[in-house]
Amino acid sequence: MKKLSIFLLPAMISCAQTWTNPIITEIYTADPSARVFGNTLYIYPSHDKDDAFTFNMEDYYVFSTTDMKNFKNCGLAFDAIKETSWAHGQAWAPDCIERNGKYYLYYPTDKKHIGVAVSDSPTGPFKDALGHPLLSIDSPGVYCNRDFIDPCVFIDDDGQAYLYVGQNTVCCVKLNEDMISYEGEAFIIEGCDEFFEAIWMHKYRGKYYLSYSNGTWNGEQPQIAYAMSDSPTGPFEYKGIILDPVSSGTNHHSIVKYKGKWYIFYHNAELSRSRTPAGQRYSTVRRSVCVDRLYYNPDGTIKPVVMTGAGR
Repeated sequence: MKKLSIFLLPAMISCAQTWTNPIITEIYTADPSARVFGNTLYIYPSHDKDDAFTFNMEDYYVFSTTDMKNFKNCGLAFDAIKETSWAHGQAWAPDCIERNGKYYLYYPTDKKHIGVAVSDSPTGPFKDALGHPLLSIDSPGVYCNRDFIDPCVFIDDDGQAYLYVGQNTVCCVKLNEDMISYEGEAFIIEGCDEFFEAIWMHKYRGKYYLSYSNGTWNGEQPQIAYAMSDSPTGPFEYKGIILDPVSSGTNHHSIVKYKGKWYIFYHNAELSRSRTPAGQRYSTVRRSVCVDRLYYNPDGTIKPVVMTGAGR
């Protein structure tokens, strides 16, 4: 009987889901930041160009769903290169958060700056809020020995907002209520074993979960790992792996609760692979967003994710 249940599990999960991976196919998208505003789930990905064999991204589109089946392209929300005077390239993984009726889009550029744009709508258009970066690799307190990328914003139950960012090291600042300035200097988050990039913070039953890509360690392809803490500033305790390697080489995700269920959004290169003629090299940086269910154990730890469809 135990052996039978193991074989039935993937089929049971497949029957229960309403989507097909990848969930976005009209353009190439990566690094999905999934957020729930009101009754709608929005996805803020980076945008891989069709001809990309390098990480050549400049603008941001927004996607939305109310049923986890149909994912609507809400259009171009912000072009970080054309609509700022200070950004020149590498508009990579973004994040978005709502506060006091405004929506704030945080985005990296030039491998060394984090900007912030604001809108009255979750789908934009967004406008550069400051005319300069919010935070940079040379800002006081920042430590980063590689690319200063992958912003993630988290607002705790007490109203304090945090911006996490970095590669190899997790830096953090406490954002002010205006969400376009911060208090004090940046500081380092401790306890993220094998952290490489793609930081994400969420909260579940009073515990703080910091999940991230562990890069390439010991010759292995990057996985999504996670650590837990009693505080949003740590120290964190490493807990294990959530998501196995995917076909894109990079691994970048977000975790969100929507209509009572938990989901993990991520990307892979399966669509790019399927569209490449036989014998030609397909691009691992033409990526596509996928989603699967995420489940917790009774003790609050996270179960390894079962990737479905093309995400498998």
